[in-house]
Amino acid sequence: MTAEEKTKIEERIVDVLKTVYDPEIPVNIYDLGLIYKVDVKDSGDVELDMTFTAPSCPAADFILEDVRQKVDSLEGVKSATVNLVFEPTWDQSMMTEEARVELGFE
Repeated sequence: MTAEEKTKIEERIVDVLKTVYDPEIPVNIYDLGLIYKVDVKDSGDVELDMTFTAPSCPAADFILEDVRQKVDSLEGVKSATVNLVFEPTWDQSMMTEEARVELGFE
């Protein structure tokens, strides 16, 4: 897989991640800063590291499966693995400016 192909897959992954929402927050998980890593391997396997705003998120299972299914369904992706991580700890500074404005932090 070329670097250009990887970049295009990464762009499609970001686009699809922007369609995933925590039901309690009106901002997508990507703009919230919950995605820590997107790694596209030459084989087409994708590994993502993500977190939640709180370790006890009641929608965690739903969100994780939504991310995995959406990324797994993209052209060029052979398989998607989503790793739930809590280091570094998420905080509001990880949100995009748009997310902070939407949630009233700016």
